[in-house]
Amino acid sequence: MSNPNPDEHSYDRHRLRQWLAGDAYAAGVSRRVMLRLLAAAGATAGLSAGSAEAAGVPGIVKPLPEEFFTVRGTNAETNWPALRGTGYHTPVDRFFVRNHTTTPVLDADSWSLRLWGSGLRGGDTVLGLDDLKSLPAVTRSAYVECAGNARDLYASQQGEPVSGTPWTLGAIGQASWRGVPLSAVLRRAGLTREAVDVMPRGLDAEYVSGGVSVGRVRRPMPVAKALDDVLLAYEMNGAPLPPDHGHPVRVLVPSWVGIASIKWAGDIEVSAHPLYSPWNTDVYRLFGPSYPPGGSAPLTHQSLKSAFELPWNATLPANEPHHLTGRSWSGTGGIRSVEISTDNGTTWHHAHLHDTPHPARWTRWSHTWTPTTPGPTTLRARATDTTGETQPDRSVHNTQGYLFDAVVAHPVTVV
Repeated sequence: MSNPNPDEHSYDRHRLRQWLAGDAYAAGVSRRVMLRLLAAAGATAGLSAGSAEAAGVPGIVKPLPEEFFTVRGTNAETNWPALRGTGYHTPVDRFFVRNHTTTPVLDADSWSLRLWGSGLRGGDTVLGLDDLKSLPAVTRSAYVECAGNARDLYASQQGEPVSGTPWTLGAIGQASWRGVPLSAVLRRAGLTREAVDVMPRGLDAEYVSGGVSVGRVRRPMPVAKALDDVLLAYEMNGAPLPPDHGHPVRVLVPSWVGIASIKWAGDIEVSAHPLYSPWNTDVYRLFGPSYPPGGSAPLTHQSLKSAFELPWNATLPANEPHHLTGRSWSGTGGIRSVEISTDNGTTWHHAHLHDTPHPARWTRWSHTWTPTTPGPTTLRARATDTTGETQPDRSVHNTQGYLFDAVVAHPVTVV
């Protein structure tokens, strides 16, 4: 797992100790139910694996053409070849969809956001969309990525079974987001010095796991992060948010695992006490032999990855130049360099980078290759970020398949 900055790391470890000691509460879920869910997490597929069964149908509003998407239960994974030539931001019609239940279709005119909790003074604050838009707005480019992106590669590349939706590399998309900094809204609502956690909750249907409703999707973050770069976004790529991506307002938490960027925001609890939910206790933590018996701290920053904009098992003519393109990203630093191997890691060459490094954004790259020998070979892309971290040959296994960061073996055949 990528290391967060020292303040966030201290927060994570502190919250983990509090949870294991029982010194925290999970709003809306009894501790008996939470412990049962936690016990099941290490042995069964977590919430993400059960979501397709719970919904029965994808429940996604926008069209999902086969050339753009692979449907996975209630989710739609972007096919990487569909991103070639699309530019820095992912078009909405190719942006992946991660749903725990189904996409709700909400009326912007009747929508409101309620801020409440022991970390505020003066009672509840309720804002409509017009109220939100009356505040100073900012525009940010940032990717959103599911924590389980590349999960399938634990099994297919490393031979290690994991639970959950078998994403390859397409559970990520980058957009230009416009909205209001969460910090401005929290201060308007009367944020106090005693506040420690901020927990947005979505307006999608309650999630049911094993016959138990654990409520609507919600996940806390430390006040320090909420006051930093988090956005309440109402536009995506210059247009109102589409239903599948959080209409009318979603939370955007740059560089963190996608579950933090709650869609269809309906309320935000601001608490003077630690907050927990199923989405940072029994899932979105790391379990397995390499981690503490009770699991890791809740996941925050994303891992380092690279992907080619090329079909899996592509066929490429010999003795012709091929312009290989792709993207790399990291949750803890911008991309400093990318190396490309066309012979399964025997030799490496530096790719040309097309974007300025930024920890919340991907970097596009390219490399020209003229193969001369027919037959199968393996392409590899290996990124290094501005913190000095480089993608390893193997990712440390965890039972739920989060934060895969190893160099990916991309098979092609030269003819």
